[in-house]
Amino acid sequence: MNYKNPYPTVDIIIEIKNGIILIKRKNEPFGWALPGGFVDEGEMVEQAAIREAKEETSLDIHLFDILYSYSNPKRDPRKHTISTVFIAKAEGNPKGMDDALEAKIFLLENLPDNIVFDHLEIMQDYIHFKKTHIKPNPIEMLKRHV
Repeated sequence: MNYKNPYPTVDIIIEIKNGIILIKRKNEPFGWALPGGFVDEGEMVEQAAIREAKEETSLDIHLFDILYSYSNPKRDPRKHTISTVFIAKAEGNPKGMDDALEAKIFLLENLPDNIVFDHLEIMQDYIHFKKTHIKPNPIEMLKRHV
């Protein structure tokens, strides 16, 4: 049997210097995104988050929370992905590497316009979480995407 399953991915909200890091993508879809990527076979999602953050920003991160698991089949125009979104801290100056043309710190109130995937939605959920300490609710998520 040939099963078609979603691909596991990770995205990381990296808190640094009163802002968060976004990367400018080298590949389609072009625009700004949270650092992240696909989980390799044999890899835990936590390991993938640490690896992807290092590959795209040159920084070592400290994971300390999970925001939510985003699974809308339309979240990535390339294929159906399910992303575990981590919250992490880092120090230093990010440098775009691997498939990131640039890595830059943005204040939450001054995000760029061209944000790809569902990352604007993720950041809005993160901002709400920072203000209220309430994470996304699965029932509300279902209502959002029906």
